Amino acid sequence: MSEEMPKIPQATSKRLPLYYRFLQNFANANKKRVSSSELSEAMKIDAATIRRDFSYFGALGRKGYGYDVDYLVDFFRTILDQDEETDVALFGVGSLGSAFLKYNFHKNHNTRIVMAFDTKAPVEGKTVSGIPVYHPIVAEEKLKEKGIELVILTLPSGVAQSVTDELVDYGIKGILNFTPVRLAVPEEVRVHTIDLSVELQTLIYFMKNDLKDSQL
Repeated sequence: MSEEMPKIPQATSKRLPLYYRFLQNFANANKKRVSSSELSEAMKIDAATIRRDFSYFGALGRKGYGYDVDYLVDFFRTILDQDEETDVALFGVGSLGSAFLKYNFHKNHNTRIVMAFDTKAPVEGKTVSGIPVYHPIVAEEKLKEKGIELVILTLPSGVAQSVTDELVDYGIKGILNFTPVRLAVPEEVRVHTIDLSVELQTLIYFMKNDLKDSQL
């Protein structure tokens, strides 16, 4: 990126990829401008929240006109580094890991899983859904060979922390964690944990209490 990302709340940062996706949809439909109300209706996010999120980046729209769709697509592409390809490694090729390999971010062409590791895989590797899968014993060599700094963990809980410790030693900077373990990492390593059971329980809570959280 040519300019530094402004300091924004975490809740806003999580919505940025959604804004980019929906704005792309508007652009693909040849829509030239869009209002916060139209975005709100499409995304099911309160219009005031959208305006507040956009305000962190300065004057993105004009009163009485709305937002220029092509400009916002270019803007969020830059903010999200969508022109820069990111290679990702996957650790743990069980049911969830295999699903990731099959899907492999096919709607997001700048992010791709280029290799995976599993204790049942041979050292020399095998191919699953077109992706090479190796034994973790060669992980350091393979990760450094490709310059990979981002990994996805779909491991058994019992080994999640020990594998994470090794990944930190290998120079990994970002971990998308699908295990229920709260991983301990140095400050310079970013971890995002997606606990499917917690997400399900949260959904059930909101359903039973008839609540909607526009910040999610």
